[in-house]
Amino acid sequence: MTASLDLLVLGNAIVDVIARADESFLADQGVTKGAMQLIDEPRAESLFAAMGQTTIVSGGSGANTAVGAALLGAKTGFVGKVRDDELGTLFGHDLKATGVGFTVPAASEGPATARCLILVTPDGERTMSTYLGACQGLSPADVDDALVKSARVVYLEGYLWDPPAAKDAFRKAAQIAHQAGNAVALTLSDAFCVGRYRDEFLGLIRDGSIDILFANMGELQSLYQTDDAEAAVAALRDERNARGRHLLGLVTRSADGALVVQGGEVRAVEASPVHAVVDTTGAGDLFAAGFLAGHARGLDNVASARLGTLAAAEVIQHIGARPQTDLVDLAKARGLL
Repeated sequence: MTASLDLLVLGNAIVDVIARADESFLADQGVTKGAMQLIDEPRAESLFAAMGQTTIVSGGSGANTAVGAALLGAKTGFVGKVRDDELGTLFGHDLKATGVGFTVPAASEGPATARCLILVTPDGERTMSTYLGACQGLSPADVDDALVKSARVVYLEGYLWDPPAAKDAFRKAAQIAHQAGNAVALTLSDAFCVGRYRDEFLGLIRDGSIDILFANMGELQSLYQTDDAEAAVAALRDERNARGRHLLGLVTRSADGALVVQGGEVRAVEASPVHAVVDTTGAGDLFAAGFLAGHARGLDNVASARLGTLAAAEVIQHIGARPQTDLVDLAKARGLL
């Protein structure tokens, strides 16, 4: 990777293993529908054995965003950790094949490459069981100063807040980015993740570490501990950091589209049309990809959010979190580019 990245993503380097399942299978396996739970390697092996036919592709929330942005023309890099095993090789190959720069050396010892076992029910909802493995080994040593300085936006995957060393890696990247005058974004990732780290996430927002926040409505309500969606949006709208600046917030609302929250104002963006919801895996990741790709092209925030809803709509109409349609052509056909 050379200088002048539009986007540098720090995230968990995870291989997605996806299978269709019915409600009874979820019950038999003791998993909570729609949630993400962390599992150990033996549990990952036993669940994989029970899943039947699967689709295997490099994934992870942040990596999905990096790929989506690259497919929309953004110059993108990814920072994450894999092991030098079969899945680690697959992850790196898949990422580079989509045009995402990935140069972090693989670990030569320790846990295996991470994998996320995704069960997709007939209503398109996804239930995730994640073995973090090698990706927990991401550390500040893996964050290259020059690479961070070159990126207009540094984007943190909220799930990365679980491993302490990875948390330190993000703090380092955020500091370098801000010293270079660049923006830092955070995606809250999951309501359960917010429940674990609510105070720390609010701290990042309020001390000025974060300039852009991505969340779905459930995550936002968890952040502000309210069942009232309007109250959660109002809290985000009024949020100011230690320098008195408003946060830029992007809030997804499934079939109701998204909200752009900036400067004390809220703008609604309608959802893009969907013929049928097949698999919601990656919807939020691709919304962020579309928004950030639009941002890189100089679009305003509402236009960028429309690009985000388009990318999200494309990915939920098939299995897997990677687009199967040329997003640039699709955006041009819709008059968004």
